[in-house]
Amino acid sequence: MSNPLAADADGEMPAADGSATDGTIDTAPDTSESPGAALLAELRDHIRRYAVLPSAEALDAVTLWVAATHLQAAWHHAPRLAIVAPARRCGKSRLLDILVETVHDPLITVNTSAAAIYRSISDRPRTLLVDEVDTIFGNPRTAEMNEGLRGLLNAGHQRNRPVTRSVGNDHQAREFDTFAMAALAGIGDLPDTIMDRSVVIRMRRRADGEVVAPLRDRRDGVLLRETRAKLALWASLVREKAEALHPDMPVEDRAADTWEPLVAVADLAGGSWPGRARLACAHMVAAEEEIEEDSCGGARILADIRRIFFTHGDTDTLPTTAILAALNDDPEAPWAEHGRGGLTARALAGLLKDYRISSANIRLPDGTQRKGYTFNKFADSWRRYCPKVHPLPQRAQAG
Repeated sequence: MSNPLAADADGEMPAADGSATDGTIDTAPDTSESPGAALLAELRDHIRRYAVLPSAEALDAVTLWVAATHLQAAWHHAPRLAIVAPARRCGKSRLLDILVETVHDPLITVNTSAAAIYRSISDRPRTLLVDEVDTIFGNPRTAEMNEGLRGLLNAGHQRNRPVTRSVGNDHQAREFDTFAMAALAGIGDLPDTIMDRSVVIRMRRRADGEVVAPLRDRRDGVLLRETRAKLALWASLVREKAEALHPDMPVEDRAADTWEPLVAVADLAGGSWPGRARLACAHMVAAEEEIEEDSCGGARILADIRRIFFTHGDTDTLPTTAILAALNDDPEAPWAEHGRGGLTARALAGLLKDYRISSANIRLPDGTQRKGYTFNKFADSWRRYCPKVHPLPQRAQAG
């Protein structure tokens, strides 16, 4: 009996019914699909059957991430999949159950030490799956106790970032590989360094009318594992192409490193997947950038001060007291709850210190001098950390 997934003379997989494979797809599988596109559509349907994802882009992203785990040997970066939610019963564990049955060589970690993990992944690429990660990083004490695991997850995002440990009775130094794709599920955001290396899936509770099928291992697990076997075979046929592929990316820097394996899988599969992958990448990265700008840390303080300058019109200087009053009076901002009595001049200086922005003596229209900040001191940081809030006026660009 012939293998329906055997490669043809060009290294491509023929359709299961033996038909030609040079067609493309729109959104649903049909007999004209390329084998890779049809296989991704099959996987996407499985995920959609058992879990409700927050958007079509998130569903595509999870599908591509699962497929990418089967080509880990071809990638230079190992994207993390951060499955986060604001509360329990949002489907995080269900999605992780699906991943267990579909990703390449899963390694489920439950209260596992970092040392045990890098010894498990050092000899072959595996896929780490961590549930309830909020119990690991959820508070400063446990986060400090698990600093080794955070370091492993950060280093393992890029190939050739080993850890060195003493082993044996003679304490010989040995390098352990850290490179592995990983999915981490938990309540609340993960540490910033991990989120920055992740494709982020923000789960939510199902609404009325959103129905999923029950996931039973004896029945459904068999189907999922059959799809995993197909993915493994397809990956073996396209691995050389994957290693040589350098896809055009809609994002830059670390976001491009993280999403490149997913976009590459889409390009290898063909059909509608290349366009869908880039759409998901652009939309989801932009959404995370907005969340970062709105958070109390990071660039939020820069974005809020930028809005204050724009509110005050053409002035090039603002007293510290005016900036603090505007920040603390904003009912939707976190600054009024900063410390015990709202944001202070000292706290503001501390938040701006990392951006090398400091106050100075400024002259007011009435001729008096007070401590304050100048527009041009912020201009460079605004361009770098929050460029999408407003276009900078010509005066700042010239400076």
